[in-house]
Amino acid sequence: MPAVLRAVCTTRAPYQAAVFRIGLALVIAAFLLREWPHRRVLYGDRSPLSFEMALDLARLDGAFSVLHWSGGRAWFEIVYALTIASALAVLVGWRTRTTSVLLMVGLMSVENRNPLVGDGGDNVLRIMVIYLVFTRCAQVWSLDARRARPAHPRPKDPKAPLGTRDTTGIVLWATIGLFLLVAFGWETGWPLVLWLMWAIQGLWYAVDRARSGTEARALLDAGAAMLHNAAMLTIAIQVCLIYATSGWYKVQGSRWQEGSALHYVLELEYFTPWPWLSAFLAAHTVLVLLLSYGTVALQVAFPFTLANRRIKNALLAVMILEHAGIAVLLGIPFFSLAMIACDAVFLPTAFLVWLGARCTRPRRRPTVTESPAGAPATV
Repeated sequence: MPAVLRAVCTTRAPYQAAVFRIGLALVIAAFLLREWPHRRVLYGDRSPLSFEMALDLARLDGAFSVLHWSGGRAWFEIVYALTIASALAVLVGWRTRTTSVLLMVGLMSVENRNPLVGDGGDNVLRIMVIYLVFTRCAQVWSLDARRARPAHPRPKDPKAPLGTRDTTGIVLWATIGLFLLVAFGWETGWPLVLWLMWAIQGLWYAVDRARSGTEARALLDAGAAMLHNAAMLTIAIQVCLIYATSGWYKVQGSRWQEGSALHYVLELEYFTPWPWLSAFLAAHTVLVLLLSYGTVALQVAFPFTLANRRIKNALLAVMILEHAGIAVLLGIPFFSLAMIACDAVFLPTAFLVWLGARCTRPRRRPTVTESPAGAPATV
């Protein structure tokens, strides 16, 4: 039993969580920046879905959005810009516990302002950004991880404070608490969830600064690890459900059964950013047949290959290449990139450690030394 508890209370897959954080934040930032010229028409004060209509739709769907507070341009611009800033902060791993919550609120607010313009990619981002909040995704490859490494070892005195004074974090926590009080008061629903997250963060600060708080800190750390593991497992299950349902729905379609579905997709002007490339593929019947059947087979088989590491890794590489091809061929890059970021939770740890070492290894520069003859020599 202690071994099981030790396994459950230990943070698992920190590198996969870091890649998931980086990929998801990068997709959200790129998506919002791409829509920047048209942001007001899609989600702002110039949207065909007027502010009053958006409120009526939100009452029917129960959707949460801080953009429902005001229909003016100024408030929309503030929320949109803060969402981009939060995405960039999560990307580099700065104050990730706080900025991931801000990113979740901002993205949900923007997309729920006009849900009629969304697609499958928007649904994936909305779901995954919620799961991201509950992961410990900044333990590696982040500014938070760099800041957590002490310049000097902690004193061995158990009564010494466990952490250093984090003025920036405390000010940020207090500011968000004041904003929650002014904006929501003590409402239930999503405001209650945000209040709970705010209170837990305050508890972390208090325990981290308290003397003789080793046991309380260990208890909080174990709870956070369990929550992280549950969130990572949920992300993996969600990805499997996406692939499984997509594959089995395709099996029921007559066009997919006869292998001609991709041909009709390539004939649609909306999905042909490269008409010459789409025409080339559509003209080769055998290739279209193989790609159609291969897509269905990969999606249906993926959840069943997780038990075998080698088959899973090979199929995962094919799935990533498939999403990259969809992004280029059909012109839907953000959905494909979001799925690639989700696929990252299945990448092997050894590969991620090797990749991180390759990316962070400093390049060796030639050094100049003095040769015996007095001329500089390069080593």
